[in-house]
Amino acid sequence: MPLVALDAVVHIQGVGGQRSVPLTEFYVLPRDRPDIENVLEHGELLTRVRIPLLPAGARSGYLKVRDRASYEFALTSAAAALLIEDGTIAWARLALGGVGTVPWRAREAEEILCGAPAADPTFRAAAQAALRDPFTVSGTAFKVELAQRTIIRILHTVSGAWS
Repeated sequence: MPLVALDAVVHIQGVGGQRSVPLTEFYVLPRDRPDIENVLEHGELLTRVRIPLLPAGARSGYLKVRDRASYEFALTSAAAALLIEDGTIAWARLALGGVGTVPWRAREAEEILCGAPAADPTFRAAAQAALRDPFTVSGTAFKVELAQRTIIRILHTVSGAWS
């Protein structure tokens, strides 16, 4: 999931040749085929993952929230990368996992972060934007607030801006 935040691209080899797919487009929503989780075709294989370098001075982190230490799956998770210049966020990447069926980039939240002060009100606004239209089903609505808190915490951690 953190690689989704970092603009990673997967390279795939198959009988038809090679292709590259941004990780944001690799996972597919279940719709009427819950057995299909990604864009790999029969006989294809991931051969490498390309992760672009972060801008010089950027910091990144990942936070996974789980029910108990014995469980490996995340109730929610968030990955963030920030470049902060003179207290202002110059560049931001944010992705979420555990809330929906696929990891996703929180692009609206990234837009709120860029150009804003690295401070709690900015982080809260970004968290709200990231989950403005959440897809929840019975029994998962609690994850919206939990995911927002996860986002705020990882942004504080990565930025070093604790208030």
